Amino acid sequence: MTQRLPPRETLTVEFKSDLKKLPDRELIEALVCLANAEGGELWLGVEDDGMPTGLHTEHRLLEGLAGMVAARTSPALNVQAEAVELGDVSVARIRVPKAQGEVATTNGVYLRRRLKHDGTPECVAMLPHERASRASSFGLIDVSAQPVAGATLADLDPLERERLRQAVQQYGGDRVLLELDDEALDGALLLTARQPDGTRVPTLTGLLLVGRETSLRQLVPTHEFAFQVLAQQAVRFNEFRRFPLLKALDWLETNFRPYNPEEELQVGLFRVPVPKVDLGAFREAVANALIHRDYHRLGAVHVRLEDDALVVSNPGGLVDGVTLANLLVTEPRPRNPALADTMKRIGVVERSGRGVDKIFRGLLKFGRPAPDYSHTSAQSVVLRLPTTEADLDFRRLVVEEERRRHAELPIDSLIALAALRELKRLSADALAERIQRDATSAKRTLEALTEAGLVEAHGATRARSYTLSASLYQAVGDKAAYTRQLGFSPIQHEQMVLSYVRQHGQIKRAEVMELCRLSESQAKKLLARLRDEQRLTQGGERRGSYYTLGPMA
Repeated sequence: MTQRLPPRETLTVEFKSDLKKLPDRELIEALVCLANAEGGELWLGVEDDGMPTGLHTEHRLLEGLAGMVAARTSPALNVQAEAVELGDVSVARIRVPKAQGEVATTNGVYLRRRLKHDGTPECVAMLPHERASRASSFGLIDVSAQPVAGATLADLDPLERERLRQAVQQYGGDRVLLELDDEALDGALLLTARQPDGTRVPTLTGLLLVGRETSLRQLVPTHEFAFQVLAQQAVRFNEFRRFPLLKALDWLETNFRPYNPEEELQVGLFRVPVPKVDLGAFREAVANALIHRDYHRLGAVHVRLEDDALVVSNPGGLVDGVTLANLLVTEPRPRNPALADTMKRIGVVERSGRGVDKIFRGLLKFGRPAPDYSHTSAQSVVLRLPTTEADLDFRRLVVEEERRRHAELPIDSLIALAALRELKRLSADALAERIQRDATSAKRTLEALTEAGLVEAHGATRARSYTLSASLYQAVGDKAAYTRQLGFSPIQHEQMVLSYVRQHGQIKRAEVMELCRLSESQAKKLLARLRDEQRLTQGGERRGSYYTLGPMA
């Protein structure tokens, strides 16, 4: 079969020369290397510079290749090989799936593929901590529940345990925890693990929550966080700390507050605060970064206030199964389940595990852009919370609607209203992409907003679109904007088409679509109606159809 050869080697593409017959050991190691990264494809019979030179005669029969690879890897790696004709030479394309966990050669060699500083790939040894990190990202092990080597009960700080109890009261956590003594509390929250000899040893969760700072430095050297304030490229605040997590959250919020001014909005008899950054979203974003970071990787959690955004980043990419396309709807998949569960029971983060919703709500309810995760990579999660000026009129409308409902607006509804503010007109399909659900769910959201009087629907077919309602535009004093977005009436469309024909002699369907900003089906119906009323006369057929003035024009 004929295939196009990739232009160069990448993280997921490997070229291997076969002029001198590539040894089976090197082939197996190259395939393992790909599997332990993102998977991909190995092109056998292609030089490093991308020049196809063909397969060695002993590799021309590919039927037994998959079996050989499975027999020499553990667990067995299932690859697919196919012959590809490139010009006058034949090469092999070997597809490699991403390993769910880790794969080794039967000789016990663990390798992974990575990109060097210049963007070219290389194959390197997979070190023990990297294997553990990969396993935790796939949910195969919970590092946060494991005892920490060398740790003892003396590494736990009684003052931090008291801070934990106060946090349960402050955040409205599980009050049953307040009735437990220290040993029972440690066991209930997996702060310690019982050993076979009956002794208790602190877990990673225990050290991170109630460990002494000196012990954390020694026993968990990857734990570090920073708060930075950058104003017009000048550094106004830049400090790194290694506090236990509850103390860390208090310290970060205390230092952030002076840089988070707020104004007040009068809504009826109530005053509604409008901060630069919603504190609920701030707490959730920072807590998520500290909880879900990869504690096998060196690097600090950064909380950085820039001129136009608050940026929160943490080492370790998204866990397996979580992508930017399903962030809002996927089931919670914490990298450190024991730590995440403990923080939920204390009340620091959402008990439902839907903290991302809280972050989105914290921005959208003020009329600000949605949180931006687009800078996230395989090495780190990067979240940007825009700090643009709030839309006070929009905030007032949200507050009034939520008071009318006696409940918060669903997050999908907030996303829909924000999208309509930005795009002016929206279809169910366009909203489905933003809320990461199907078109049926998106339509249900838009119809609910229509029934609430916040949105107006236009059209009754699949081309149905939505705009903000006249009452919303009137409430913000922009009646003209509503008229613009409502668009032209059918009568106006007819007059525009007839005027065009008078000026230019004829018109085609594509020209009607462009002139009146209609879909193909809408333009077709408009032309058919004018033809039936004899105000236009049709000439030509199908794609060649055109229309001239009729006897009744």
